[in-house]
Amino acid sequence: MDNTIDALLKERFGQDSLISLATLDGNKPAVRTIDAIYYDGAFYGVTYTLSNKMKQIAINSDVAICGMWFTANAVASNLGHVLKPENTSLFTILRDAFSKWYSEGDVNEDDVNTCIIKIVPTSGVFVKDGTRYEF
Repeated sequence: MDNTIDALLKERFGQDSLISLATLDGNKPAVRTIDAIYYDGAFYGVTYTLSNKMKQIAINSDVAICGMWFTANAVASNLGHVLKPENTSLFTILRDAFSKWYSEGDVNEDDVNTCIIKIVPTSGVFVKDGTRYEF
């Protein structure tokens, strides 16, 4: 992905954002809205390893995402428990980005299944001010 697209994604999604995430449930698409931020070339969110989306990603990591004049094919992965030492820096960023709702009881950091999802766009389209950017 070139620097222009990266900068546009940071501008639009570099804070708590809602995006649609599509996975495959067998041979049927399954779409849901998730909270995510764009950071360092990928979208990140906090979710649950035993959720349907993460089970589906474990079988097929190819996903699609969209939000606010943006759509992309992507590859998703489970980075593991939010409190794993290797996730410390990233999790601090996520907790801060999601601070408006994070502590309202939906997230149990002590549960080993509370995890970080990483979604790396591989190709897509972004529209800003009437200009279409493809990558």
